[in-house]
Amino acid sequence: MAKRLLVTLAILLGFLTVLGGVPVSASENYDVTYSKFLEQPAPAVPAFVIPGGTFSLHVKAGIQVEEISAVSVLHGPYKLSIVGKSENTLTIKVPEEIVPDTYFLLIKTNKGTLVLPNGLKVFKEWPDKLKIAWVSDTHVTSSAKIGFVCGEYFQRDIYELEKYCSAPIPLHSVVATDSAYTYWAMKGADLIINTGDDVDSSSDLIGYNIMYGIMERTAADGMSHLSIKGNHDDPPTVYSKLIGPPRFYVTVGKFIIIGLDTGGDRGYPTMDEIEWMEKVLDEHRNYTPIVLYHHPYFFAPRWNYLGGVISGLDPFNDNDWNQLKNYLRYWAGDDAVARRFLEDVVKYNIILTMSGHIHHDMYWRYVDKEGHVHYFLTLTSTGAPDKESNPASKPGYSPTWYGSNYVVVSANGSVEMPYVTVKFNGDKVTSDFMSVPVPQEFMIFRHNSKVGTVAKFINELNHSITGPITFVIPQGAKIDPEHTNITYKVLGERQIGDKHYLMVNATVPTGISQIVITKEGDGEKPSVQIAYLQPTHPTPGKPFMVYLTASDNLGIRDLYAEVLDENGKPVKYGKVSAFPAEAGSGKPDNDFYTIELPPLKEGKYKLQVVAVDFYGNREVVSKDINVKGYTPTSTSTGSSTTSAGSGICGPALIVALAAVPLLLKRRH
Repeated sequence: MAKRLLVTLAILLGFLTVLGGVPVSASENYDVTYSKFLEQPAPAVPAFVIPGGTFSLHVKAGIQVEEISAVSVLHGPYKLSIVGKSENTLTIKVPEEIVPDTYFLLIKTNKGTLVLPNGLKVFKEWPDKLKIAWVSDTHVTSSAKIGFVCGEYFQRDIYELEKYCSAPIPLHSVVATDSAYTYWAMKGADLIINTGDDVDSSSDLIGYNIMYGIMERTAADGMSHLSIKGNHDDPPTVYSKLIGPPRFYVTVGKFIIIGLDTGGDRGYPTMDEIEWMEKVLDEHRNYTPIVLYHHPYFFAPRWNYLGGVISGLDPFNDNDWNQLKNYLRYWAGDDAVARRFLEDVVKYNIILTMSGHIHHDMYWRYVDKEGHVHYFLTLTSTGAPDKESNPASKPGYSPTWYGSNYVVVSANGSVEMPYVTVKFNGDKVTSDFMSVPVPQEFMIFRHNSKVGTVAKFINELNHSITGPITFVIPQGAKIDPEHTNITYKVLGERQIGDKHYLMVNATVPTGISQIVITKEGDGEKPSVQIAYLQPTHPTPGKPFMVYLTASDNLGIRDLYAEVLDENGKPVKYGKVSAFPAEAGSGKPDNDFYTIELPPLKEGKYKLQVVAVDFYGNREVVSKDINVKGYTPTSTSTGSSTTSAGSGICGPALIVALAAVPLLLKRRH
């Protein structure tokens, strides 16, 4: 009993750790971040250039750059030249022979060497059309933030989704974000833009490190990206150190992209920011402006939640402005700022603004009195669509999903979303979905270990996806073709900083597939242990939870529970008989899981937790359950040596009950 109690306590303390019960050191990794060396470029704000061109490096006071080079997985390193200096700004020239790609910058200084992923994007020539892959509200977290998906369906409650499909998939915000970035890197675009709430909590250092890793791997894929902060990134103490500045501007040929900070609870930029934006635009009069911010400008749920067309109203006219104010919500908090911004939209012919925050697609076209069209677009959440579900929770509600989008902006002022169609009824938009169902219907589940890297793909888009994918691998690891069932070609590999990257050109087929990259085979079964049930004794007609740990030397591909009745037949709830495990955290080394099980009738049952790894090794741990409340016993099937014990008592029960509300609170 004492040994079993210690094991249970260890597992439960692990749950409390991933839920935030054990604080993380606030100073971890700060001395190696970009913000020690630079103002800009940053991991989320690169420089853009063409071969032979120049860009600006804005260094911190006291930093002396001794040498700078650019390297990607496939190209370089190229030595870059310092050709000018003005106060803390260096002018950097790239060689004529540099190959167009997204590069890491290696910057040697008097304070050490900075490895800056996504530091430099080199175009072959400046684009006349800017092709943008768009994500928003990724809400990456080190704790649990999960929804359930199956095809086009999304629900926060697994019991609702089980009515519609037989294989609901728990989708953590980390997996959702990584999947969207991976998909668009494969599909190709000029850059990815993230319109805020990169991370779910502004103090979640581990969450920011996870997001940084996704950005880093995306840069290794050859895809550049821009990001702005959202209200969940506020205050930007960690954001500004690890990700990028709260406001910025960059030029891409004749396009200028400006990122504004709409704050936390404030919901709109300050007048100082508006005046800063005006100064930037005055200095770039011949550029085509695109402005990014988190809280949407036009948002009038009483008129139409989905958006519409506003024509002929002039913000410079008092009567027209009084009408325009009816279409505002967040920005209505400061009349002067809101009016000045729309005046600037007209004055500087800002053709596109992009926002997030509401976790819902929204489309507005504003036509000024001169007939110029200005697009105000808002994207649903990519990583946590927890405002509304699909199907909707109530009749008349507008459903949503985990989405992303693709926007093409022309220098002549046209804006297109070629993958979606926007429908109208008069001046009102009627389309519920104005985004692409990615990661809703395209997911990649990665697992990294000391011996290898594996990934499981779920592609429900009804067509294969081909493009580059980069994996962080142990040096010496190779693709195992026997246990890989995607089509691939190795493009190259390289050590950059402290990580070793392998890039492949892959074709991910429809359905479920995998890739295995390892230094050795895997003959070991996964390790599984049930910690406890909540409630300990399930009662008739009420759902209950299973808490467990599961691990494998390479990674677990499938983890689920089955409930067998007294005759050994699987119990079904709706269409589902295999109930999926949900990750207890977003950490790459997560070993903690929960499983929601449906209400059972009175009787005796056997709970089976099944784990299968990427080599097909299978482990099953079982536990007998009596819904009348008798003390359950545990057994183990197959060759498993793991058992769940006969219950929880004493101090372990106290810890268990403390963990339950924390987990349930942070799940969504």
